[in-house]
This record gives sequence, structure tokens and C-alpha cells, in this order.
Amino acid sequence: MGELAYVITMSAVAVSAITGVLEAGRKPIDLFGVVLVALTSALGGGTIRDLLLERPVFWVADQTYLAAAVAAGVATFMLVRLVRLPANLFLVPDALGLALFTVIGTQVALANGAPWFVASFLGVVTGVFGGVLRDILCNEVPLVFAGELYATASWAGAMVFIGLLQAGIAGSVASLLAMAVLFLTRIAAIHWHLTLPSFAAKE
Repeated sequence: MGELAYVITMSAVAVSAITGVLEAGRKPIDLFGVVLVALTSALGGGTIRDLLLERPVFWVADQTYLAAAVAAGVATFMLVRLVRLPANLFLVPDALGLALFTVIGTQVALANGAPWFVASFLGVVTGVFGGVLRDILCNEVPLVFAGELYATASWAGAMVFIGLLQAGIAGSVASLLAMAVLFLTRIAAIHWHLTLPSFAAKE
């Protein structure tokens, strides 16, 4: 893995662990439970991606990711006990984590020989499933299944990244641009309540 990809993945792990703690903090969960939610949020999507690609699971191959997730989770747990934070603060770091993990997941899939269409969905899996597992553990409806654009924003970011690569844009530049597009799309969806049509059978 290149240096930039390594930094992005480590950042995504830390940010997603933080969102796990902020989400779990709204429930009466003790430190062990909070750390478990943080680890699930930070490592879940990448784990599923690696299993599907039949490659070594990233945090098993390099335990630094595991240590970063634990450290970020415990540090956030301690911070929220000292400082009162807005109830929906986790939505912003969650959007950042979604952007980071989606693009790096797409990049990993491409590097392991996945066709571009498959790679885009593996990017979504990497970006989304940690949050799905986090919300399930916290007894919440996963963000991906309700509310503002989430998985759609993730897929759009993955497709932008692939499109930029095919246009000959350098990988590092394509990564940063795709992350920015995804992050801003998610934030815009939250701000303006942008959603897809929900299922409603005609009576």
C-alpha cells in the first residue's frame, strides 16, 4: 500500500472509531461497549471488503490500525465526559469517514484486480458497512437505510474516483478530489435533507 493510501486508511479508521463513540455515547453503554462499537465502526467495512477479495484482513496484517481505533475510541470517550458536545456532531466525522473509506476501498479493490464496476461497490461496502454494524449495535436504524443520501453519496464518490483515474488523473489527486465530492455531497444531503424516493406501493 502506498504512503498516501496508508495515511488515508489510518485516518479513516480513527475518524470512524470517533463516530462509533459519539453514536454509542447516546446510549447507556460502558467503556468496553463503547470501544467495541468504535472497533466495529472503524474496522467492519474494510474487513468485509478484504474477505470478499480473499486478501489478508487489513487490521490483522497490520495491528497499528487496531491500536489506532482503540486509541481514538478511548480518547473520544474521555473527551465527551469532560466536554458537552452537540447531539448530532457524529454526522460530520461520519461523512468524513465515509469519504475516506469509500475511496480507499475502491482503490484497494482495483489494486487487487477487481473490475471497475465491482470495485465501486466494494468501495461502498468499505465505506458503509462499518456504520451499519455500529448502528445495529446501538439499536438504531442504520443511516444507509433511511434519511439523507448515504450509500448513494458513497457510490457517487467511488464512481468519480474511477472516472478520474480513467481520465488519466494521478491517483493521489483523484483520491482527494473524489473524497471532497463525496464529503460535500453527504454534507449537502444532510443540510438540505436530500433523499431518494422511498418505497410506497400503489393502493
